[in-house]
Amino acid sequence: MKKILIFSTAYLPMVGGAEIAVKELTDRIVGYEFDLITSRLDRKLPIFERLGGVNVYRVGFGNKFDKFLLPLFGLWRSIRLDRVKHYQIIFSLLASQASIAAALFKIIQPDKKLVLNLQEGDEEEHLKRYALGNDLLYRIFIRPWHLLVFKKADLVVALSGYLKNRALANGVKCQVEVVPNGVDVKKFKVENLKFKIKELKDKLNIKESDKVIITISRLVKKNGVGDLIEAVRYLPANVKLIIIGGGELESSCKLKISHLKLADRVIMLGAMNNGVVPEYLAIADVFVRPSLSEGQGISFLEAMAAGVPVVATPVGGIVDFLHDGQTGLFCEVNNSQSIAEKVKIYLANRELTEKIKTQARELIIKKYDWGLISERMKNIFNELTS
Repeated sequence: MKKILIFSTAYLPMVGGAEIAVKELTDRIVGYEFDLITSRLDRKLPIFERLGGVNVYRVGFGNKFDKFLLPLFGLWRSIRLDRVKHYQIIFSLLASQASIAAALFKIIQPDKKLVLNLQEGDEEEHLKRYALGNDLLYRIFIRPWHLLVFKKADLVVALSGYLKNRALANGVKCQVEVVPNGVDVKKFKVENLKFKIKELKDKLNIKESDKVIITISRLVKKNGVGDLIEAVRYLPANVKLIIIGGGELESSCKLKISHLKLADRVIMLGAMNNGVVPEYLAIADVFVRPSLSEGQGISFLEAMAAGVPVVATPVGGIVDFLHDGQTGLFCEVNNSQSIAEKVKIYLANRELTEKIKTQARELIIKKYDWGLISERMKNIFNELTS
């Protein structure tokens, strides 16, 4: 059996779109054995465990600084594992701390094929935080390490055309393939969840006359959740907002809700297991995430698969699948009134809403089902190891 070693800065139970993508792919691709090296980050997490189709090896001391030790600890673990496993492919999830370990391992083992999977939602400027925001320090101490995996990759797999262009701008000489993340279409079929809708609405104190906006977002600046909260001010009193997700801006979001006197209209539920997301999408009338930047965004695709019309900004990889007036509606970046205007269109124009819902779900089934995506990735692996 062919073997692939994955490097990821974080992994389940730390949930993000990239981590979900790895699980979905490794659960579906047969004929390969997958090992994954990641930061431990939490002492409660085991050093080794089997999660789905992946053997997970965690390195570090179980704290938030483990990701900074990952380049060295990850390289050390990869060398030890390779003595037994003899990997054919090195797979770097994102260009992050883990990618440094992947690139160093490639330097030591040049015959192995290195695949860089670009899934970043943040702009690269975001990396300057590791250099205290100083441009010179960033270019001297951070950027060379960030670019190492681009220089050593044998293939780049980018989520979107936007990320493909980023790879080319970073000087990759290898082939760049665009392979998006996908959705488990059956899981997000709302008809399967009808019996839970009333129960969930009662639990959240949502009346039958209420309209529900939902966002599933990490509470970070790039996802524009603050703009969405402000947009509620410009919407009718029967419109409520559900926010699923946690992050560094949780406290500031709560303060904004209190300051705007929206406590009875905005429901913050915190981070949740991805398995319950379909239930909450089933009670939603509109999905909104007014991102400042986005590599692709699985949450958008999940909403579309569930038949929930989407409002988004025309940034990053979103433009690959969301076409204004066809599979969703675009609002302006950093404009809460624009968000509200687009939501009002959905609430007022049933014919347009139904058309968009139908076309969006058809697009997901045709191009973004995980079965199709995993087959593409398996073909890529086969070509690399043939």
